[in-house]
Amino acid sequence: MVLRTTLFGKVYKFSDVKEVLAKANEEKSGDRLARIIAKSTEERVAAKIVLSELTIGDLRNNPVVDYEIDEVTRVIQDGVNEEIFNKIKSMTIGEFREFLLESTGEEIKAIRDGLTSEVIAGVTKLMSNMDLICASRKIINKATCNTTIGNVGTLAARLQPNHPTDSIDGIMASVMEGISYGVGDAVIGLNPAVDSIESVSNILKAFKDFMNKFKVPTQNCVLAHVTTQMEAIRKGAPMDLMFQSIAGSEISNRAFGIDVKLLDEAYFLMKELKASKGDNFMYFETGQGSELSSEGHNGADQLTMEARCYGLAKRYKPFLVNTVVGFIGPEYLYDGAQVIRAGLEDHFMGKLTGLSMGVDVCYTNHMKADQNDLENLAVLLAQANCNYFMGVPGGDDVMLMYQSSSYHDVATLRQITNKRPINEFEIRLNELGIMENGALTSRAGDPSIFLNQEV
Repeated sequence: MVLRTTLFGKVYKFSDVKEVLAKANEEKSGDRLARIIAKSTEERVAAKIVLSELTIGDLRNNPVVDYEIDEVTRVIQDGVNEEIFNKIKSMTIGEFREFLLESTGEEIKAIRDGLTSEVIAGVTKLMSNMDLICASRKIINKATCNTTIGNVGTLAARLQPNHPTDSIDGIMASVMEGISYGVGDAVIGLNPAVDSIESVSNILKAFKDFMNKFKVPTQNCVLAHVTTQMEAIRKGAPMDLMFQSIAGSEISNRAFGIDVKLLDEAYFLMKELKASKGDNFMYFETGQGSELSSEGHNGADQLTMEARCYGLAKRYKPFLVNTVVGFIGPEYLYDGAQVIRAGLEDHFMGKLTGLSMGVDVCYTNHMKADQNDLENLAVLLAQANCNYFMGVPGGDDVMLMYQSSSYHDVATLRQITNKRPINEFEIRLNELGIMENGALTSRAGDPSIFLNQEV
């Protein structure tokens, strides 16, 4: 395994695979904060050259966190299909990039169970933004909860009706408006202001009552801590999806108050008591930089740690995974260019891992980014066949205080990419007069549809 190269007459040496991965990464403020970033463009290029000549086997055999000390590493390594790995282990990362760009989606799916998260992160660092879009576009990952997400030609959206006090009336006003704009086919999912069993249960029941009364085919979820949701479902709450934020290391997951044992327990509890019908009933959120926030990055770069989140999520066959790409702040992604790059990276890595992948195309107000950056990323991801986006009233979350994609953005993205909602959901929207032939009607945006009559 060669960890050196000569560039413009200068020899660049790297101490280990972890350093190569870190310095081959596109510039991120989080890696700079962690003091692991390449010192110059030349060093970054040198690291990419070295990385391109390492093999899939080299990266598998050198995880960024040791197997013995990290359960996320153990989940990823133990989940590898050894037969597939042995067929591809001698392929260099440069050759693997070419394979991804030249092959069909089915050919890519045939080898992905032989990959570890470090391999997926490594090839991502060699790809341009357009490479990431082209490769992502070919990978179709479906999942089924009450409905099926990920079919070709669809673009779904999570209806995010957050409220600063968890007022049921306020939440349901946003739900009615969102549905009236054709948003909510991925899930009606709320980030709670109050993480209590009673509040979570009441909101889940309100969502389910609305879904049943108006015959809206979708899924419900309240994004409380997994332990709160577990108690709520034990007490009879009608829960379609169970949620948890996850990280790429054991240390950082402990900071979230979770470990693999707890996630396993939640999975099997949900399998027994869920209100949904399908085999995919978990929901995870991630985001580059979270491991640095909790001092759990183990000296690795934030992209590689993010890839490891997806390796952990894969264990639970989730219905939804999304990266909240610009939420953590400028300490980790400084500006619009870094957010756009990270969003394309995360989406690609999730899809190559085999996940039903969405992106919360977002930014915080203290970040050097704006509405145009958000829209640029959303359009690029829609072309990359991202499974779903967020639908937030006005694009401005009044509880979490950040900027995301609005109900109007979702409608526009479907229009310009000629995509439609999940089929059963669209059929019901047609019956309600909200959509016709894939387009919103004049009734769209009128939540009184759900107030003035039984429909």
